[in-house]
Amino acid sequence: MDAESDGQRIDNFLLRFIKGVPRSHLYRVLRRGEVRVNKGRVKASHRLQAGDLVRIPPLRTATPERPGQAPRSQMERIERGVLFEDERLLVIDKPSGIAVHGGSGLSYGLIESLRQARPGRELELVHRLDRETSGCLVISKRRSALRELHQLIRENGMTKRYRALFVGDLAREKLVVDAPLKKNVLQGGERVVRVDQADGKPARTIFRRLRRLTSEGRVFTLVEAELVTGRTHQIRVHAAHLGTPLAGDPKYGDEAINRELKRSGLTRLFLHAASLRFKTESMTQPLIVESPLPDELEQFLAVLENTE
Repeated sequence: MDAESDGQRIDNFLLRFIKGVPRSHLYRVLRRGEVRVNKGRVKASHRLQAGDLVRIPPLRTATPERPGQAPRSQMERIERGVLFEDERLLVIDKPSGIAVHGGSGLSYGLIESLRQARPGRELELVHRLDRETSGCLVISKRRSALRELHQLIRENGMTKRYRALFVGDLAREKLVVDAPLKKNVLQGGERVVRVDQADGKPARTIFRRLRRLTSEGRVFTLVEAELVTGRTHQIRVHAAHLGTPLAGDPKYGDEAINRELKRSGLTRLFLHAASLRFKTESMTQPLIVESPLPDELEQFLAVLENTE
């Protein structure tokens, strides 16, 4: 294992170097302990060190497919959304409806589109956003930057703040939700994340009330959500846990209310990654990147205000 991969998770290392192996198959052999590091079994979260000896069993490869090509319009749209860029990283204003990576039937996502637009670059996702979530997304341009940013995230050195719309009222101006989350719980064949006090991983979200709106007798609350941890679907599940699901959420929201909201003009999940703040070793002062609320969400808020 080379020095460039020092500190990288074993699953990400394998995904990078072994092409054509289905992700599900790779994680299955990891769970079975068939991947060895220095002759010992490791979990998918194990972090490699320079000089480690990695043993990989024979792996089944997927049927070769011609890589999907992102349309030029999508590449240009993503490039127009660059909020910040230097020699080590860039921050993209991700549009709603674009997945961050291919998979689950998608030939390409945002990262594949960027790699296609910028061939030869070492572009990697630093973190993820749900497909329907818009806003600030960090991409590393060097392996060393990826390692440093991942360490910042692990040490709570990256502040992520979102704008979200609750269906319902936030009980206080500021509310801290500590509710452990367990992912990949099957519900009718669908994988979801659930609050699980016994087996869930610690998860904390800070909600702050920004504006309360009333439309046709129903209360909505525009909130700022600050992630202290970064679990899958954390804001969405914590909001639903409070009894105030996010407007337009197809997985954790209220289906009947979502239909009403769609007739009023909300055609997507109301969740937007509004700002990021962090400082790497090469920066003289913290970097603060902000993304304004998309027009379609601003317009929907105006509709609510006009129906009080």
